[in-house]
Amino acid sequence: MQITQAQFQKNLHALAPYDLERLDQLRDLEIKAIARFKGNFDDLEAALGVLHLGDHLGWKPLVLIHNKRTIRKFEEILEINIREFFPEEGPSASRSIGYKIAKKIGSFWKAVSGEVKDDELKIHRRSMG
Repeated sequence: MQITQAQFQKNLHALAPYDLERLDQLRDLEIKAIARFKGNFDDLEAALGVLHLGDHLGWKPLVLIHNKRTIRKFEEILEINIREFFPEEGPSASRSIGYKIAKKIGSFWKAVSGEVKDDELKIHRRSMG
């Protein structure tokens, strides 16, 4: 999906800022995860994607995107605790439609647990579009 140049610039300026220490930390985790990994490389690829998006989105949008079992798998691959390693909400969290809906509903954990009914989600999704 294409976005306008203005939207691209807005998104670019809203990315999480990195210092050399954080970049080194991320690179070190990535290299170690690749070196010790044994298994389905789809899982490694997805875990590395989470590693690269976590500071931008935050852990709350990540737990909405992935189920508990998948989050645990990524944590094992990366040897991190996602809730401790990433901010609760990153500067690009608002780009996650699911997270925006969860915030609008006002109950993040109900959205995560699936307590929010499909009809309610559809109403909120329509109002955001």
